[in-house]
Amino acid sequence: MSTGNDTSAGRPRGSARPGYSFDVKLWKVSKTGRKSRPWRLRWVVAGRVHGDTFTTLALAESRRSELWQAINRRGEAFEIESGLPESEVRAAAEAADTAGAEPSLRWFEFCRKYVGGRWRTAAAKTREGMADGLAAVTLAMVKRGDGTPDDESLRLAFRWGIVPANEGEDPPAKVKAAYDWVTTADRSLGDLADPEVFEDVLYRLSYKLDGTPAAGDTYKRRRRALNTALEHAVVVGELPENPLQRVRRKHVGSNEVVDRRVLVNGIQARQLLTAVSYVGSWDRCRGRRLVAFFAVLYYAGLRPAEAVGLRLPDCHLPETGWGTLTLRETRPVSGRQWTDSGERHDRRGLKARGATSDRPVPIPPVLVEILRAHLAEFGTGKEARVFGNERGGVVGSSTYWRVWEEARTYALPPDRVDSPLAGRPYDLRHACITRWLNAGVPIAEVARRVGNSPEVIHRRYHGCIDGHEEAANAKILSSLQEDGDVP
Repeated sequence: MSTGNDTSAGRPRGSARPGYSFDVKLWKVSKTGRKSRPWRLRWVVAGRVHGDTFTTLALAESRRSELWQAINRRGEAFEIESGLPESEVRAAAEAADTAGAEPSLRWFEFCRKYVGGRWRTAAAKTREGMADGLAAVTLAMVKRGDGTPDDESLRLAFRWGIVPANEGEDPPAKVKAAYDWVTTADRSLGDLADPEVFEDVLYRLSYKLDGTPAAGDTYKRRRRALNTALEHAVVVGELPENPLQRVRRKHVGSNEVVDRRVLVNGIQARQLLTAVSYVGSWDRCRGRRLVAFFAVLYYAGLRPAEAVGLRLPDCHLPETGWGTLTLRETRPVSGRQWTDSGERHDRRGLKARGATSDRPVPIPPVLVEILRAHLAEFGTGKEARVFGNERGGVVGSSTYWRVWEEARTYALPPDRVDSPLAGRPYDLRHACITRWLNAGVPIAEVARRVGNSPEVIHRRYHGCIDGHEEAANAKILSSLQEDGDVP
């Protein structure tokens, strides 16, 4: 090997078969200046320059070593058109022949098998998230032509067909045409290697059906669902590599940081709780049944799904002083097709905890009083749940959302109704956490009470803590005074 910028020594001289050449020069690895694939390797075959780029120097040097051995140790001729050693060209041809003999698995059948394999161990929300992400990709993985159903119908048909319980069943009439199209006009899994197809896949991850950009969290959830599915395809041998890993991840905005505009103060919170009690007719008690429900979000920082699953045996409500709510389960809302029970509310353990873990949350006297008054008036629902609907069943998300939206129109001035202020019931939890942090409660203790990690609390609420700017300014001013810059 020469000590210059290329190497071409050690090859047998002679005639190569047509289309191949022994005239190969291999250059050293160089920098490209790009962030995504910063290392470049180039070589020349019969005067034609070939190259590739790599994410790390180690990968580039490894590929250079492979080519060097083909040149100097094995004495291979290189194909002029592709620039590859003869052995690699031959291996690629054999792989193509094998692929021709055994067609790649089709997209819908792959998704059905993949979702079926994960179904038993996945929560209802996870199942729904998988279906949503793969349904978005399906819009790029079906061939278009005359009579193609609209995208919304294709998406609904895929979501219906992917449920294991529906395999072998006749689809509902409203999605039958779309289901037939999804299952007969879908592409093969190998078509993901087609740049045009994969470009459409990336578009479907990033945009909604109306062509507007999807929210950052929606994009991340869809991409995560697709990436996990493609990694599975690689493991089972359906794909040689995950094509998503070759694409630089799109930078999207995140709504992880809580928007200060959604936070209510104490007066606004009490006005909202009072307004809830006025929703609906007095005899049906639609709003009054939910005053305590929203109160536990505001005074104890519960998630709505945790409040729905709260049971009387888990409540310590003394006549005076502080009480305790011991949280043991959540009842997140999913469609009936995603739950094992066939009910809309899945039964799960606490978020990010073991199935049998609990979380005790101290509650102030004001909340104890509200809960005692609620139980005295309405009693408990089925399974001794603290909150129930008029028939004693689980409180549905659509129910408390409708009540909350109506209560906002009663409690807030007209110019604030259209603002983000307390736009969602979940914003009461944000207000609770922010109030605790501003009161000086240590982040670790806040995290323990609300069921998050300290890192999450710090990341999401750092912009909601009052007084930090003033304290920082005072420290800077003191430093300037010590240096004599400020009299």
